Amino acid sequence: MLTGAVLGAIGSEALHSEATPPAYLIGQIDVSDPDGYAKEYLPKAREIIKAHGGKLVAAAGAAATGSQVVAVDGNPPKRVVIYMYPSMEALRAWRNDPAYVQVRAVGEKYATYHTFAVEGAAN
Repeated sequence: MLTGAVLGAIGSEALHSEATPPAYLIGQIDVSDPDGYAKEYLPKAREIIKAHGGKLVAAAGAAATGSQVVAVDGNPPKRVVIYMYPSMEALRAWRNDPAYVQVRAVGEKYATYHTFAVEGAAN
């Protein structure tokens, strides 16, 4: 019985060590029209992001409530967002979703985007 528990624990550990790391989307966004961005882009974009497992980690700047972007080195962008997705595949599925492609075209009327993604570090 003890052997079974030990083997189960080893198998469980192996599964966790092979788990897909989360992916983080970091966006530096220069918003030219905060009102249009907040009303026409954000609500629809957030729905699609959520549908793909995306979770907001941090947001600051134009069209965000509360905190502002704080410069550490150089000039800060007008807006910064960080989203976490379950995997890089989920992040790519969100970005290539035809519904998001349409919403993004709306967002581009109000903002210029500089986005990139990284996988989370293994623990």
